[in-house]
Amino acid sequence: MKNLTSEILTVINKRPVDSFKGNYGHIVTVGGTKQYGGAILMSTSAAVHAGAGLVTCATAPENLTALHAVVPEAMFVDFTDERTVNSVLAGADAIVIGPGLGTDQTSLSIIRSVFANVKPEQYLIIDGSAITLLAQEKELQDNLPDTHIIFTPHEMEWQRLSGIKIADQSEENNRQKQEKLGATVVLKKHHTEIYSPKQETTRLPIGGPYMSTGGMGDTLTGIIAAFMGQFASEDPKAALDAALYTHSAIADQLAKNAYVVLPTDIIDQLQRFMKENSK
Repeated sequence: MKNLTSEILTVINKRPVDSFKGNYGHIVTVGGTKQYGGAILMSTSAAVHAGAGLVTCATAPENLTALHAVVPEAMFVDFTDERTVNSVLAGADAIVIGPGLGTDQTSLSIIRSVFANVKPEQYLIIDGSAITLLAQEKELQDNLPDTHIIFTPHEMEWQRLSGIKIADQSEENNRQKQEKLGATVVLKKHHTEIYSPKQETTRLPIGGPYMSTGGMGDTLTGIIAAFMGQFASEDPKAALDAALYTHSAIADQLAKNAYVVLPTDIIDQLQRFMKENSK
């Protein structure tokens, strides 16, 4: 297992002078019931601040005012408006599904629709409630879409999805389940592990307990989506690793003067950090 270092940040390219928003990816984030709107707002905001050219948030209508207040750069669609959501998905480079999505019948209908409409060339980041739904609905797990899937479970979510108890989540056992899924797995924990198909397992040696706050994973999904939309064309694995390193490196910097690091604190520092590390 290889430890990631700051060298991975070389994927953050300096932007050419002749640029426009279409060069930097269209991200669609799907989730956020009226009870859990904060999760999808953080994911969406992180994608915007991490440089995505266009970001559309498909969420509950109750979240519209908060979305426009927090991140007016993002567009909105009602996540129960299947026709409009499918139209937006068609133009996406990366899709996030799961933050605050919930696990009721509406949530299940939404994830089924997204799975049915994702394209092979797109990146699909599956997080939070969407992982729980997959664990509960075996037919979803058996019929994953033909696309570039990135699961981002914490250890308990991975236990639900993989059937591997936390105490037994060794590299060998995790790798076997990851290969069966045919997807990339980002196992979030102290020293997060990244299992990518047919590539060496990598580990994140940075980050700490000051990141143990609700919304931290939701913020990570937005950063991953933005990095895949901007940097994955040359090396998708490096783009993913760089997103993970960026998330924790910013937290480490903030923790020098803070007992706890909030996800929104990380979002606020993304533009600065990427500027300092662009080549």
